[in-house]
Amino acid sequence: MPDRRVFLTAVAVVVAGGVGAGAVALADHDDTAQAAPPTPKVATTRVVRTDLADTQSFGGTLGYGGVTTLKGTGAGTVTKLPAVGAVAARGDALYWVDGRPVPVFFGDTPLYRPVDNPDLVGPDVAVVAANLAELGYAVGARAKDATKARANPTLLASLKKWQDRVGMEPTGTLAPGQVVVLAGPVRVNSVTAQLGDPVAEELLTVTATTKVVTMPVEAGEVSKLTTGMPVTVVRPDGGNVPATVASVSTTVTGSEDNSQTGGPPKVEVLVTPADQQAVADLESASVRVTVTTETHKGVLAVPVGALVALREGGYAVQLPNGTYRAVTTGMFSRELVEISGDGVTEGMTVVTTS
Repeated sequence: MPDRRVFLTAVAVVVAGGVGAGAVALADHDDTAQAAPPTPKVATTRVVRTDLADTQSFGGTLGYGGVTTLKGTGAGTVTKLPAVGAVAARGDALYWVDGRPVPVFFGDTPLYRPVDNPDLVGPDVAVVAANLAELGYAVGARAKDATKARANPTLLASLKKWQDRVGMEPTGTLAPGQVVVLAGPVRVNSVTAQLGDPVAEELLTVTATTKVVTMPVEAGEVSKLTTGMPVTVVRPDGGNVPATVASVSTTVTGSEDNSQTGGPPKVEVLVTPADQQAVADLESASVRVTVTTETHKGVLAVPVGALVALREGGYAVQLPNGTYRAVTTGMFSRELVEISGDGVTEGMTVVTTS
């Protein structure tokens, strides 16, 4: 019996000793697995010298701009009307009255009397002469002063030839209503008359032939925009189109009482894309217009992620060796920030988060 007890004790010691040995082996193994990994490489970047710009974005609508109503003159019945989208070109018919075409002339003085004799002098004569000359016809001597333009025999003879060519009655005279005088090319926006209507009524609405962005800008912000200023139109698909501020209205719409108008007073700004083909596929669309309001040229800059906020205030950049250089920040432009400070130079390597 005593021998049995001794044997059991010995086994217990062996087992206990075995467990202890296993525990030591596991601890040694864990210590090896949890050893500190090598220090990872930090992301770095270089200080660059570049130009930074501060930009502001405004919303606008791409289209053909303001709409103007065109009213006919003279007597007769409308017998043919143009299609929406048609462009009025010099010398071509815009609509027809009593089966005869009514062509387009460009100028700033409408016909207000018949041009029918060589002794007639005035700015309406100058309009007729200028258009026939542009169409390739001889018009005789032309006065530099439009108010002294004379309907000479050469002009009247050419008028008759042109009338015959375009399908008008070749009388060599021209009465109000036989041509429509416009300031320049226009695009038919809508047709308001119907065939059979008297011509002396509203016939069409027209717009400019080039697309523009109409941009309502808050009156307090409009001082940032000037006529001729380069801007960028951002298409709905994100494409950028260079453009120019065409005009800044001097009329303020709305009221300072925002509760009545739904917003602050605004001023209309028109922007013209430099390349009309770049917006040819857009009949009308909401766009953004990006304006550069301030530029800092030739400054030192780093990614914003390279800035380190200091506990005592301000910023620094960290060098790869772990030291810091205090910096003064300037303009923030997208992912870059302007910096300056003692020892901060172009090409210097700094730590960054990206």
